[in-house]
Amino acid sequence: MPILYTTRASATGGRAGHARSADGVLDVNLTVPKELGGDGATGTNPEQLFAAGYSACFLGALKFVAGKEKVKIPDDAKVTATVGIGPREDGGGFGIEVSLSVDIPGVERSIAEDLVAKAHIVCPYSHAMRTSTEVPVSVA
Repeated sequence: MPILYTTRASATGGRAGHARSADGVLDVNLTVPKELGGDGATGTNPEQLFAAGYSACFLGALKFVAGKEKVKIPDDAKVTATVGIGPREDGGGFGIEVSLSVDIPGVERSIAEDLVAKAHIVCPYSHAMRTSTEVPVSVA
């Protein structure tokens, strides 16, 4: 696969730490939600970042497939990603659950459903979730 864009971000301190992209555009404090034993301090967490990234990416994929089909996606179209985290049934760690809700005002439901199904194929986040993409891990 030819790579068209690459970015890099690093985190320190784990879930109660800090994350920053290499270019400094993303620069966030990380906190642990109360539901996971944290103090509820102001900050974000990996699940929120994943939900934001997935929803933005999916909306981009939706606009891509709609453009191919000459359907105008309105500016107020919205994708909401819901991301949950919890212990895996195998007891070996944690897993995530993800669902998407897509609102395309003014587009007929059958057309919207068709576009959403096609966007789910095009979106790289959806592809990764569906195929359990391997992630190489190394020690620096």
